[in-house]
Amino acid sequence: MSVTACLGLGGNIGDPRATMAAALRLIDGRADCDVVSASRLYRTPPWGKTDQPWFFNACAMVSTTLSPRDLLELCLATERSFKRERRERWGPRTLDLDVLDYGERLYADDALILPHPRVTDRAFVLIPLAEIAPGLRIGNRTVAEWAAAANPEGIEPASVDGEWWREPGGDS
Repeated sequence: MSVTACLGLGGNIGDPRATMAAALRLIDGRADCDVVSASRLYRTPPWGKTDQPWFFNACAMVSTTLSPRDLLELCLATERSFKRERRERWGPRTLDLDVLDYGERLYADDALILPHPRVTDRAFVLIPLAEIAPGLRIGNRTVAEWAAAANPEGIEPASVDGEWWREPGGDS
């Protein structure tokens, strides 16, 4: 049975836009995953560790037959395939893929907590997530409500729509 999961994407080393697009195409090309929609791409200030280049961020909805843990493993393997190195918390990265939600189910194991425990603290996640899943409930509020209360300072659209990832070199 298929479940709709929400992923967060980000990066700030190399060509993060191209890397994020290629990662979504890779996930979409699998038999067990289908990218249903993606938000616009956003340019965002660094969070947590602020002395680094600005990020590009987006969110995607994925229909998947993978379990939550297997989806996390796919995200981690995809990060590694794009040369992600985990050297410092909140540090620079070629690609960051986070499982934000899995069918509005609560889930926890030693590597994954869902919904993502810090999603409601991060405007760079809430703003793109509200484009594709405004009615998704996280805690006692919808994503749209969380996003309306978030501070959007410095966050700016970097694509016209959510189709930016579909074609290599595309600029929608």
